Amino acid sequence: MLSSSTSINSHIRHLSKILRQPIWLICFLGFSGICLAKDYQMAVIGKVRAPWFDRFDEGAKHAAKDYGVNAYVQAPATADEAEQARLIQDAISRGVNAVLVVPNNAQSLEPVFAQAKQAGVVVITHESPNQQNADFDIEMINNEKFGQTAMDLLAQGLGEKGDFVVYVGSLTVPAHNLWADAALKLAKEKYPNLKVVADRFPVSEDQNAAREKTLELLRTYPNLRGFLAFGSLGGPGAAQATRDEHVQHAVVVGTTSPNQAGQYLDDESMTKSILWDPGEAGYAMVWLAKEVLDKKQIAEGTEIPTIGKIPSLKGNVITFDRPLILDKSNRKKYDF
Repeated sequence: MLSSSTSINSHIRHLSKILRQPIWLICFLGFSGICLAKDYQMAVIGKVRAPWFDRFDEGAKHAAKDYGVNAYVQAPATADEAEQARLIQDAISRGVNAVLVVPNNAQSLEPVFAQAKQAGVVVITHESPNQQNADFDIEMINNEKFGQTAMDLLAQGLGEKGDFVVYVGSLTVPAHNLWADAALKLAKEKYPNLKVVADRFPVSEDQNAAREKTLELLRTYPNLRGFLAFGSLGGPGAAQATRDEHVQHAVVVGTTSPNQAGQYLDDESMTKSILWDPGEAGYAMVWLAKEVLDKKQIAEGTEIPTIGKIPSLKGNVITFDRPLILDKSNRKKYDF
């Protein structure tokens, strides 16, 4: 009896010493049960600092809390692809486990994503279908349908006739240009009395640039009334210009967060905003990065918590179909 008690006490003292050691040493000594929690570090890097990406960041932080990972968020002050690449390189140098990026230029980021892969860093993108050197890209909307729906909204507002223009964030933002391609294709096939006077201007991530371009185009094309803006700030910029110039029957369709578009939707200088919840994208990206790091299988039908089952996985592109269409009647239901 005494011998058994002495043995137990000896084991307790030994375990107590072990538990006082750094966690890496405990893992090295083989106490794997204590090491089940993984302290993953993730860099979440949006296109630009803007309310849209504030919501994106909120979703990422929410998921980080839910799944016990560490995520820090950054973005360039402007939609600068070189600065975005530098932020990714800095993250790799810090030794993060994953980079979660909404690219400004898919092609220019291929080399830095290749560096990430060589360093064993998981790469997850959004708004960049078929991104080279990414583990997965996740889309919250079907890009072709999204562009088509945006064009339908513009055509309805214009009575299916008249001049219009298309704005994008840049000529290299993958999603914006996919939407523009789909919209213009539909216009050509379905709306013969609509005329695109210029395709396309890279001003939609800068409200002042979009405003100035709109004023310039109104001087050049006096009959211009339609503005289709793919990018978070193009719609407000066009709406501000048409409102200030008292342009009659202008139709502005953008992809702007409800709070940022609010004053323009409320006074109808902006007609519609078509978008998705960027918070869902941020949440899904963190969850997805953790699943990849944990070496879990991702397939159609896999459930992403709070969002739903993956409906489509083609190559490395996960596609949901969750668009929101907002105007003054419903925009206050969505607080972002």
